[in-house]
Amino acid sequence: MENIIKHKVTKRVAFSLAILFILPQIASSCLQFRMTNREVDEYFKESKHQQPKIVKLSTEGRTINYAFQDNQKPVTAVFVHGAPGSWSAFVDFMKNENLREHVNMISVDRPGYGFSDFGETETSLENQAFFISEVLQEYPDQHFILIGHSLGGPVIARTAMDYPELVSGMVMVAPSIDPELEKEEWFRYLGKNRLVKWIIPTSFWVTNEEIWYLKGELELMLPLWENIKSETIVIQGTDDNLVPKGNADFAEKMLDKDLVEVWMLEGVNHFIPWNNSQKITDAILKLKNNVDVGAEVPNTF
Repeated sequence: MENIIKHKVTKRVAFSLAILFILPQIASSCLQFRMTNREVDEYFKESKHQQPKIVKLSTEGRTINYAFQDNQKPVTAVFVHGAPGSWSAFVDFMKNENLREHVNMISVDRPGYGFSDFGETETSLENQAFFISEVLQEYPDQHFILIGHSLGGPVIARTAMDYPELVSGMVMVAPSIDPELEKEEWFRYLGKNRLVKWIIPTSFWVTNEEIWYLKGELELMLPLWENIKSETIVIQGTDDNLVPKGNADFAEKMLDKDLVEVWMLEGVNHFIPWNNSQKITDAILKLKNNVDVGAEVPNTF
């Protein structure tokens, strides 16, 4: 009888340990916020819309994965996701008939997300901007409008600061750009713990690492805002509980008043790309109409 009890206890312990090990792996695989190539194929299978081409760019020891939809236009809209996320956060825009009639589209997996070296965090906004610029320079005959949501906002801002010749316009959607509005959240400290990093999904701890260093990165950008020469539309919801609406005020303060326009959406939360996507489309088309497509595209190589 004693041996039977011991055997049952041993089985329960083994089962518990197995669950403890397996559950984080299942959670991680389910919360990667990315689409596989097969899922992309399936998504566009019954659609009349052109499926984007998935491209992998190797540069400076990293792989940058992105989707490119070539609609044979002189202007390209470039989407940069927040945290967590991947290029597929904007996949619905690639089915938008109005956009397809006017612009090509690129959507990028930022470093550490999607299939851009998943799990290998890049906390430097300067470096992230460099990787975006490397993607843009693959298409030297194009004028680019950058769209950045949440943490993608400071990434495109840094790109416009460091590579102004590449950027014809920006749409910053609920952007985290004001260092004074970055909070010290207690749970960020937990995310630095090795055991917690093992338990939580990879996308979440990559996000935690980025946000841990974000305030300092935004402070480094403070003297660079004057470098931005492109027309910019900021779209912000009044009920955003993740990124304070004061970030829109910061953009107005830091950018040339003749270049910046703020669209404040009453009663709207942080998830504008999914619940107010038409506003983003309207902003892209407005900026596109202001791009001088006859102007010579600078040679940046």
